[in-house]
Amino acid sequence: MRLKDKVAIVTGGGAGIGGAIARRFAREGARVIIAEIDPARGKATEDAIRKEGGEATFVQTDVASEEQIKALFGATLALYQRIDILVNNAGVILGQKEGRAHELTNEAWDYTMAVNLRGYWLCAKYVIPSMLAQGHGCIILVASPCGMLGFTRLTAYSTSKGGVLGLTRCMAADYAPDHIRVNAIVPGTIDTPMNADEFMIPGAREKWAAAAPLGRLGTGDDVAGLALFLASDDADYCTGGVYMVDGGQTAV
Repeated sequence: MRLKDKVAIVTGGGAGIGGAIARRFAREGARVIIAEIDPARGKATEDAIRKEGGEATFVQTDVASEEQIKALFGATLALYQRIDILVNNAGVILGQKEGRAHELTNEAWDYTMAVNLRGYWLCAKYVIPSMLAQGHGCIILVASPCGMLGFTRLTAYSTSKGGVLGLTRCMAADYAPDHIRVNAIVPGTIDTPMNADEFMIPGAREKWAAAAPLGRLGTGDDVAGLALFLASDDADYCTGGVYMVDGGQTAV
């Protein structure tokens, strides 16, 4: 098992990409903390992992709340006395509340940043002291092609995801001497609940599948495989990287 006895926190771990990562980590021997805002989803993933013989604990967490983030890491340390892996994955995309810069409300901008960027930073802020104390750690941030390319009418989301890439590189440079590795995964169009509204539009699935040279939508398991590699000792020389899981979408 590639993550035997390691302690991993996965934010947004109740469904989609986060759920797939949590289940894959557990199958590889990790003790997984599922940080999830939705109790039904979080408990369902916890139950699924335990049914497979893995170890998992659901902690209800809104990453827009600093107090809940502090409570998440406090509860994890109380349970296991260590944290080896953090996967920053929880995110929002506000659909019809998104738009061009002059069309956005302050509320839509602020909430998107609070979850997608500030939440990532706060989770890192509260996990890094324990990683420094134990002499190693791994942080994985889930980014997006929207932070690299010009997608229309996704101003807040794209800006937040661009910030994730900057945060990844800064932390990788700052903490490499402390043996804390920091990397970003950039999923393409993944078949997850976050994209459900988009996929309800007639022809949208076909359009996004065709946009990837591999000719299909991605799955949470596609992303989980790369997350497993980056969290494992096989990636010991990998930090500051931005790794694409997009079926070739950003290569063309």
